[in-house]
Amino acid sequence: MDATTVIVIAVAALGAGIAIDRVLLARIGRSVLERAREDANRIANDAKREAELQRETYRREVEAELAGTRATLDRDVQEHQRAVRRHKEKLDRRLEKLNRRAQRIQERERLLQQATDAVNTITHEAQRSHQKAHALQRDAEAVSAELIKLQEQLEARAQDLTEQQHRLEAEAAEIESLKAEQIRRLEQVTRMSPREAREALIEKFTDEARLEASSAVKEIRDEARLRANRDARKIILTAIQRTAASHAIENTVSVVNIQNDEMKGRIIGREGRNIRAFEAATGIEVIVDDTPEAVILSGFDPVRREVARLSLIKLVQDGRIHPARIEEVVNKVGEEMEEEIIETGERTAIDLNLHGLHPELIRLVGRMRYRASYGQNLLAHSIETARIASLVAAELNLDVDKARRAGLLHDIGKVVEEDIENPHAIVGMEYCRKYKEDADVCNAVGAHHDEIEMTSLIAPIVQAADAISGARPGARREALDAYIKRLEKLEEVAGSFNGVERVYAIQAGREIRVLVNHDLVSDTHAEQLAGDISNRIQREMQYPGQIKVTVIREVRSVAYAK
Repeated sequence: MDATTVIVIAVAALGAGIAIDRVLLARIGRSVLERAREDANRIANDAKREAELQRETYRREVEAELAGTRATLDRDVQEHQRAVRRHKEKLDRRLEKLNRRAQRIQERERLLQQATDAVNTITHEAQRSHQKAHALQRDAEAVSAELIKLQEQLEARAQDLTEQQHRLEAEAAEIESLKAEQIRRLEQVTRMSPREAREALIEKFTDEARLEASSAVKEIRDEARLRANRDARKIILTAIQRTAASHAIENTVSVVNIQNDEMKGRIIGREGRNIRAFEAATGIEVIVDDTPEAVILSGFDPVRREVARLSLIKLVQDGRIHPARIEEVVNKVGEEMEEEIIETGERTAIDLNLHGLHPELIRLVGRMRYRASYGQNLLAHSIETARIASLVAAELNLDVDKARRAGLLHDIGKVVEEDIENPHAIVGMEYCRKYKEDADVCNAVGAHHDEIEMTSLIAPIVQAADAISGARPGARREALDAYIKRLEKLEEVAGSFNGVERVYAIQAGREIRVLVNHDLVSDTHAEQLAGDISNRIQREMQYPGQIKVTVIREVRSVAYAK
């Protein structure tokens, strides 16, 4: 083999080695590159996952921090809202107190105006009385002149009487002689001794003296009764004149004024749910009609009606009207009303200078403010009765404090919450006994409508004071004209029956007394007549409460001694 061949082979081998090497290097490079790419992808994936984990960790931390911050902010907001609500409630309470204070100030101003009017009236009356006094003085001077003339006539008459006395003395002497002659003749005719005749005459004169004494006793008794009646009228009139109370007519409805008629729809609520919730919470019927800017509340319980009125006013002012809010406001107003009732009772006891009243009796006295009897406010009636009773007791030198206490509590049975079938006077007496009131006070409370026997002098005084307060014209929902017409109608109806002589309407028209002719009406017919009169009054008249019909049949024998 020559060198050239060897060289060629070497070159060929070298080229082949180089080619093989390049091929191997290319494969190795591609393998290394592939591994590097895989490593790079793995590293990138690991970095991406780590970044995702880091980002998720950061996100959770941020969310946790935001949640904590939000909870803190919510707590702060809630605390602020609670503080705002408390502040608003305080402002509401202050506003209510200011409103009540303003109402009291207005009431005092009204009472001051009434007192001023009364003083002016008394001044005018005093002026008229002064004028009348001058007129009476002139009349007295004229009467004095007439008395002087009469005195002169009496002196002339006295002279005539002196002359007549002398003539009578002469006639008396003549009569004595005739009397002696008559006695002598009587002794002869009767055949009686002077002693026997004297005894017969004494017996006759004794009978005549007894008859005259009984007549004198009757006259004295009638005069004493007349004087007692006159003194009683004087005492009662003095008490009435010193007591001036205004009477407010109570109704069974209250009117609440609203801003506009759109508020009526909110009061009714969707499908009537608000008005149903309000009626269920208060027990008062709500009337929403065509009356502009007004809603009517109807109910016979004045306390519940007042709670409903105040609650509706608050709801309208607040603007939030829904069942939950309605129940909340009604409960709150009910608590405030209970406090107002107790405050009214305490204020009444202080005004009347009454000490030691039981708290329950004070609460019942406060409830009287929201009750009415025949249209007359029960608290005003009781206060007036207490004052009249105390004035009458003072005139009679009796216990003024007991009379005032019994007068205030005499109708306490009308405001007892329990449904009791007994008359209110008996119920009030039992309550007074329960809370340790004096026995005379309890008896006066229980006997003021004659349900029980009166055992103290305070009882008739309280009964008379109650009748005076209720019988005053205008005290019980009637004007003076209507009051007089009703009494005249009562007397006309009762006087239309046969046998009736006179009819008297008394006790403000709550009783009529019918005097009948005893020759035309018998005792049995009198009972039937009372029933007929009451039935006709029921058919033909309208009146509050009940009317008592008393038919009186009596026989009077009258004789005149000349």
